[in-house]
Amino acid sequence: MARRRCEGDRVGLVPTMGALHEGHVTLVRRARSECDLVVVSIFVNPTQFGPGEDFKRYPRTLQRDLKLLQSEGCDLVFMPGAEDMYPDGFDTYVAPGALAHALEGAHRPGHFQGVATVCLKLFTVCHPDRAYFGAKDYQQALLVRKMAEDFNLDLKFVLCPTVRDADGLALSSRNRFLTPAQRQTALALPRTLAGVARRLRSGVLSPRRAENAGLKALSGVAGLSPDYFAVREAATLAPCRPGDRHLVALAAVRVGSTRLIDNVQVSLK
Repeated sequence: MARRRCEGDRVGLVPTMGALHEGHVTLVRRARSECDLVVVSIFVNPTQFGPGEDFKRYPRTLQRDLKLLQSEGCDLVFMPGAEDMYPDGFDTYVAPGALAHALEGAHRPGHFQGVATVCLKLFTVCHPDRAYFGAKDYQQALLVRKMAEDFNLDLKFVLCPTVRDADGLALSSRNRFLTPAQRQTALALPRTLAGVARRLRSGVLSPRRAENAGLKALSGVAGLSPDYFAVREAATLAPCRPGDRHLVALAAVRVGSTRLIDNVQVSLK
């Protein structure tokens, strides 16, 4: 990959944990349209899962994933094992800054250290010109982009829109764990985010009132337990200040044993 880059080819990387869905396919297609060589990594990264989280349960559908990537014209699939990424004696981790401590970071201690570390290793091994991430994992995307900037990586970061099913639920590898009844319950997440976003754009709600309204709405849904509902400045995830025009509403919920995250970006007039 480094040789191809030196020869002038543009290398695109789509980092994944497998269990691929149409959201991943959208990233691969975007990379295919912009790059000469498309690399997809498949690695269920153990260091971003905390105690009691779903590492062992996380879906693994390798043969299906490989057929899908072949049909989409992926040039190379990078599939390291845990022993390759974290050999005996591995003891060096990326310590992300302020972006890692709120929202997902507050509810999943150590999660973003694992994300930043594995992404830096993937970038080092694959030498991409461009890396493609989906906006569903919005905080993760900002954090990885900041890490790449802070380490002066010669890398263009491409953030692609969230892909949703027809009912509005954001595509996620974890959606397959939802029963039909739980899926109907989970739809309160995108619907609440969309409703709050409309009220923010219309000026009916301030960011703080929007947070309260979103959390109250999700808390009132039987079978759904919210971890947080936040409205932040979109570029930094800092608390909103008067005059901020570009916001993002973010939420995380639990439906049964499945944890889902989603967000909606909001531009004010």
